[in-house]
Amino acid sequence: MSSAKALIVITGPTAVGKTKLTIDIARHYDIPIINADSRQIYRELKIGTASPTTEELALAKHLFVGTKSIEEYYNASMYEQEVLTYLDSHFKDSDLALMSGGSMMYIDAVCKGIDDIPTIRDDIRVRMKERLETEGLEALCEELRQLDPEHYEVVDRKNTRRVIHALEICHQTGRTYTSFRTQQQRERPFRIIKIGLNRPREELYNRINARVDEMMSKGLLEEAQGLYPKRQLNALNTVGYKELFDYMDGVWPLEEAVERIKGNTRRYARKQLTWFKRDEDVRWFHPDDKKQLLKYISS
Repeated sequence: MSSAKALIVITGPTAVGKTKLTIDIARHYDIPIINADSRQIYRELKIGTASPTTEELALAKHLFVGTKSIEEYYNASMYEQEVLTYLDSHFKDSDLALMSGGSMMYIDAVCKGIDDIPTIRDDIRVRMKERLETEGLEALCEELRQLDPEHYEVVDRKNTRRVIHALEICHQTGRTYTSFRTQQQRERPFRIIKIGLNRPREELYNRINARVDEMMSKGLLEEAQGLYPKRQLNALNTVGYKELFDYMDGVWPLEEAVERIKGNTRRYARKQLTWFKRDEDVRWFHPDDKKQLLKYISS
């Protein structure tokens, strides 16, 4: 494939304004948008993921939006393969492709390739959570030392999530977590133009808070109530749904749940920015700088 082919990647924190700007760029170049939001892929999660509206979907063709069910097994490695297959076909007729979203792993999967680490089955995830409560972290660290001594030496043994994830991989696959980690960047047969969108922190936080209020007014609570019976599914371990499930369980009042959604979304935005700012290939713009951004792409 010719190096004249290029994939434009637009990323940035949640609520920064990716959707509107990406639609403008898609229309400018007359190309579809490859969605890189790992939760908007699920058709049941519309309001809580700020999935493109019917009007927005009509303005530009969106791929990988609402194509999976929360019941389906899906991970970043599968996404990588599906997107690369699509690009192989797309680049036969076009020199430019466009991808947009804020899911760090999904973007890295397409741009760099990722280690093919499986997504954990829900039954294993639940069982390990129960074991953590009954046996404690120290016992699980000892089990990891026996099953994967190499990873045991390098993992942060006070980080519960990392210890448990490594054990989940061991139990699900019968292989060590270490055996899945090659961390080799794969070459792509096209150029990648990475664009990051950001706003001043206070501006971004105000947009996050306003968007959560808008989601609630659009029916996020009712959406979450309909999904409550399936709350153990991995796809529902998502900001916006988790806090409302706790409200339904009587953990806290609705007002507190909404404030926690805002706080956890702001925390996630900081995590996204930390991740993307490590990538020196990303060129940063304010979402209102469309003219400068298009100039940069064409250069």
